[in-house]
Amino acid sequence: MPQTWATSGVDLHLELAGRRVRAGLEAALRDAVRSGQLGPGTRLPSSRALASDLQVARNTVADAYAQLVAEGWLTAQRGSSTRVADRVGAADPAAEPAAPPAAGEPRYNLRPGSPDLSAFPRAAWLAAARRALAAAPSQALGYGDPRGRPELRRALAGYLSRARGVAVSPENIVVSAGFGHGLHVLSHVVAARGGTRVAMEAYGQPAHRDTVTAAGLAVTPVPVDGHGAMVAQFGDAPAALLTPAHQFPLGMALHPRRRAQAVAWARDTGGVVIEDDYDGEFRYDRQPVGAMQALAPGHVVYAGSVSKSLAPGLRLGWLVLPGGLLDEVVAARPLADRHSSVIDQLTLAEFITGGGYDRHVRRARLAYRRRRDRLAEALARDAPHVHVTGIAAGLHALAELPAGQDEDEVVARAAGHGLVVEGLRGYGAAGRPDRSALVVGYATPPPHAFTGALARLGALLAAR
Repeated sequence: MPQTWATSGVDLHLELAGRRVRAGLEAALRDAVRSGQLGPGTRLPSSRALASDLQVARNTVADAYAQLVAEGWLTAQRGSSTRVADRVGAADPAAEPAAPPAAGEPRYNLRPGSPDLSAFPRAAWLAAARRALAAAPSQALGYGDPRGRPELRRALAGYLSRARGVAVSPENIVVSAGFGHGLHVLSHVVAARGGTRVAMEAYGQPAHRDTVTAAGLAVTPVPVDGHGAMVAQFGDAPAALLTPAHQFPLGMALHPRRRAQAVAWARDTGGVVIEDDYDGEFRYDRQPVGAMQALAPGHVVYAGSVSKSLAPGLRLGWLVLPGGLLDEVVAARPLADRHSSVIDQLTLAEFITGGGYDRHVRRARLAYRRRRDRLAEALARDAPHVHVTGIAAGLHALAELPAGQDEDEVVARAAGHGLVVEGLRGYGAAGRPDRSALVVGYATPPPHAFTGALARLGALLAAR
């Protein structure tokens, strides 16, 4: 008797067209389901068995299965087999084939700035929301304190003191709708005080520069070298924005000497340092560097959010303010009209105090550390001329391209292969960057897509 897919109980004939094996396998399986060749509930071979039949790598089959599960064609459960989804029936033979992904919706996304949204702890968050709502008094659902719910401010004070070394009390915390909202309020306070400019790292988020200029302030770009921002060039700016724990996007930590210089500048000039601790919990080679705010609580605004640790869609952030700024920020906050949901504030408070936040951060830290290691290993193997730089931290890495390789051309070629990755040039405040590099957001893809995204990036960079 000839060998068939006996492990699955089905015998299939698949035509793999094209030179890209995985894409061809995905297309063949979709066609088989669409045409009725594979009916709802049909059990498919194991990835090992199908790989053996097709004489391809097992990972190729596993990745193809994972992609089709994500698209809804197949279903899979741990410890069970992969099957055709019940809701996918045989299509009308006259129906048009499925359209390719719409423009602007790439299959593989390595854009920085987002965590793995598929890892959001839905069940734990829902349980925390139920406990929080059950315990909340009715008046908690009113307008309340413009600083935010006291339950959340108490929970944040305990967590930030313990985990990030922040000198904080609940009274000095103002809850914001993410870091961008907090920066918006702070920029208007600086302008209302008569300030005309903010010193900002020469490499950073363009949206943050836009927020500052929208408040009528000019941006003073501060050069960044291997030790971080060159704080001696803050000049006469009344405020300075820094990412000291993990410079975005270059990836170094601010040198201890420059931390001390920044604090001394603030004390000597009466200026304010805004510390954007956007991913401070995620350090992989050592304990995270503590918050700079603890060196001078009267001169440093500590800003954080759950945008990297949980999800940006929650729109929850916080400012830990010096006493001299607190009343002005509280007065300016309602003008921004971006209040975070009271229910989400109560839920986050319960999530923190119940230990769910710490558990989630520990799991995420391990997952992202492994992803960064895989990225570094893949590029060292496939594209040794590309160097991953920056400390082992955060959700992104800088992949420096060799001299003569233009990042715009690399980014364009990646887009042509369904891979989104960003170049360093878009993060520079002025002029052309002094290097060509890619800013790779290795946390962004869901697990089923990370292997494919990494493979495409390696292949892209290997072809010089």
